[in-house]
Amino acid sequence: MASTPAGKKSATAPKPKRTLKRPRYTKAEIHAIFARFHAANPEPTGELHYVNPYTLLVAVALSAQATDVGVNKATRPLFETVDTPEKMLALGEDALREAIRTIGLYKTKAKNVIALSRMLVDDYDGEVPRDRAALERLPGVGRKTANVVLNIAFGQPTIAVDTHLFRLGNRIGLAPGKTPLEVEISLEKAVPADFLLHAHHWLILHGRYICKARKPECEKCLIADLCKSPENTQRR
Repeated sequence: MASTPAGKKSATAPKPKRTLKRPRYTKAEIHAIFARFHAANPEPTGELHYVNPYTLLVAVALSAQATDVGVNKATRPLFETVDTPEKMLALGEDALREAIRTIGLYKTKAKNVIALSRMLVDDYDGEVPRDRAALERLPGVGRKTANVVLNIAFGQPTIAVDTHLFRLGNRIGLAPGKTPLEVEISLEKAVPADFLLHAHHWLILHGRYICKARKPECEKCLIADLCKSPENTQRR
């Protein structure tokens, strides 16, 4: 996943004080948008490789300012033998650094992974916590990473806002916001409860492969007739 700094973030993110902008869509239109995403891909999944909650946490932490493809190339062989925080500590920072050196910011990320592994062993009996505040206490883990882990590993209806989802929320007016947190809160309010669990997967995939940053492929978009973006080339 792209564009989350690798350093430590605050444990609790403050609620935005400014008034959130309203979506450009009615409730019926929003329901129709997500109904189409569901029909096209009922059980979307993340594209990072992992084998358990711990390796998912590591993979998401490594994906900051990197591509999922690049992270997977490094972690597939790593996770074949290193799939617990205890094994990661036994591997050591130097060896981990070599294993992930093809990933951007690999030195800082290796340091954070070793530190978070130590905290998991010392404070959580080697288990990944199911609580956002606890996850955000871990070195190198911010709100987006915590939300991904809570959603994918533990089935909680969280929304992880990466660059694709942030762009999409503002471009099409589904969840306008000046910060990722504003977009996240707007989406939590706007997305129908039945679709909330998979909402961020659908939107991230849509932003990555269809509603691209430089030139959205509106001719391939399954919500083009509903989309109210000024950039929509299929509007009538």
